[in-house]
Amino acid sequence: MTLKTSDFFYDLPPELIAQEPATPRDSSRLLVYESGGNISHRRFYDIGEYLRAGDLLVLNNTRVIPARLLGISASGAAVEILLLKRLDYLRWEAIAKPAKRARLGAKLNFGDELSGEIVETLEGGIRIVEFSFSGVFEDILNKTGAMPLPPYIKKPLSDRERYQTVYSKIEGSAAAPTAGFHWTPELIEKVKAQGVEFAEVLLHIGLSTFRPVKSEFIEDHKMHSEYYEVSEAAAEAINRAKAEKRRVIAVGTTAVRTLESAADESGVVRAGKGATEIFIYPPYKFKTIDGMITNFHLPESTLIMLVSAFLGREETLKAYNLAVAEKYRFFSFGDACLLLP
Repeated sequence: MTLKTSDFFYDLPPELIAQEPATPRDSSRLLVYESGGNISHRRFYDIGEYLRAGDLLVLNNTRVIPARLLGISASGAAVEILLLKRLDYLRWEAIAKPAKRARLGAKLNFGDELSGEIVETLEGGIRIVEFSFSGVFEDILNKTGAMPLPPYIKKPLSDRERYQTVYSKIEGSAAAPTAGFHWTPELIEKVKAQGVEFAEVLLHIGLSTFRPVKSEFIEDHKMHSEYYEVSEAAAEAINRAKAEKRRVIAVGTTAVRTLESAADESGVVRAGKGATEIFIYPPYKFKTIDGMITNFHLPESTLIMLVSAFLGREETLKAYNLAVAEKYRFFSFGDACLLLP
């Protein structure tokens, strides 16, 4: 049976969309789904009770850049640019809003130190922007750009670091791997003391996170290419855990997509780097993971489809509807799920 996008809809009251992160980070709520469909309601700082010595948690150590730029065109019109992917020293792939103001050849000014020109136009409002600047681009971006919060978050972010994980390292993402927001350095050390291991991979999150599924049938949706890396050390740790029958638990859907992109058909994860367009939806046979930590995702999104591939669509919607009834907080700054089916 071909699944439709509408098969992944659930009704969410707007007041359950989190506008700010939990403080402290690990005080967020945690819905735990275990084998047999048993569901528990806890706090994230309780997660160690569900982990055991030998478990391997896989983190995405990407770091979000202040990718949202407000430009002014030659006619004085405002144009917002969301940087997605750096192509070379001067050129970036970006989303322009409104796209009609970012036609080929349009020149944009982003302040005293940064300007740009639209040198290529692509479908879906995507543009190639060639920047002009004097100095270090990253330094200018840190002064000029804003954090690319999702449009459903209306409250200004007072501290940029709250839209980063505590283990973020490598800059390049246009969105955060939000399942990692709940970890604190102290909680990481606490579960390490239990004998839980950690490995880090990298996926720079781009357009796939922002692009809604507009096709009627989910298999007609195409994911956007995103850059990933798996180090030799990470691949070795993951493969050793699998060989020793220890659980591999991905922290976030981006870690899941990285592992599934890097694994061969036998489930062996290969070290390397590249681009992935992997789209995971039911039915899908996972090659690498035994569990997943993730947030609650938008209705009809590719992310709820990925979770549904792991839990099953009906079980996923059952858990989501229960979370709505229990008034969990949803989306990027919301609460978490630990899925151990």
